[in-house]
Amino acid sequence: MLVIRLNRYGKRNQAQFRVILQEKSKAPGHRHVEVLGSHDPHSKNTIFKKERILYWIGQGAEPSDRVHNMLIKAGIIEGKIIAKKIKRPEPKVVEPAPAAEV
Repeated sequence: MLVIRLNRYGKRNQAQFRVILQEKSKAPGHRHVEVLGSHDPHSKNTIFKKERILYWIGQGAEPSDRVHNMLIKAGIIEGKIIAKKIKRPEPKVVEPAPAAEV
């Protein structure tokens, strides 16, 4: 299955991202099929190849949650923005120690 996701590159503390088409089972940063755009979070500059993105979505590729939200904000696709998934740590349940009988 193909997925459209972000791939980080750039220097330390100067991150930039490529929007790439990649096999879902591969880790980001490894071999990709096609570069579909770029995103610079520092200058808020985002470039998309609209025709290619629409083509691959038509072929069955799914965007990641973050890329999906970016495509909606850019007006390339329509839909609802996906909420951020933040895992909350579960509170630890401490069982009281049994009282020692003397």
